[in-house]
Amino acid sequence: MFVRILLIAGIAVLVWSAAARSSQAHGAKQVVTVQAYDTLWSIAERHYGGDVRDAIWRIEQANHLHSADVSVGETLVLP
Repeated sequence: MFVRILLIAGIAVLVWSAAARSSQAHGAKQVVTVQAYDTLWSIAERHYGGDVRDAIWRIEQANHLHSADVSVGETLVLP
């Protein structure tokens, strides 16, 4: 009986670890170079799902931007 419970628990942990989503906290960061006519809105829209405003805020924070203004050729880290 104990072996059966241990086996079921082991399988549950294996399934959970395969299905768990990465927080990407330790992965390589994506870097983009601002192209002509790019805005933070368009960059966030291309690279993130969900609320674009939240993505813009995260990009601003990761790059220590004081406004949403970006320049052609500028490189941005996407968190």
